[in-house]
Amino acid sequence: MKIIVQLEEIAMLGLGIFLFSILPYPWWLFLVLFLAPDIGMIGYLANNKIGALVYNLFHHKGLAILLYLIGIYLGNHILQLIGTILFSHSAFDRVIGYGLKLEKGFKFTHLGEIGKKSQD
Repeated sequence: MKIIVQLEEIAMLGLGIFLFSILPYPWWLFLVLFLAPDIGMIGYLANNKIGALVYNLFHHKGLAILLYLIGIYLGNHILQLIGTILFSHSAFDRVIGYGLKLEKGFKFTHLGEIGKKSQD
């Protein structure tokens, strides 16, 4: 099952790259901004609960899609860019096993514990 989920996330990353390609920005900007959503880890300086909340806000694909669609509706390329980066980054994170965080700590995600071998 893990392979199927990874393939699905790779397809979503491809979609994010495609959506970026139709925006009027140079490719270097995608590379520069790609890791920007990880700024959400700063919440862990407060505690695990706030850390998980802030991290998940920056890694929630539903929010990314909403921002992108609002950008489409308003004709706002900046919102489309933000949505595309959030979506692409989140898909990439899930490909490598980093899911949405649980409140008990950074290494605990909806995909399982980071660094722990799955039993698939």
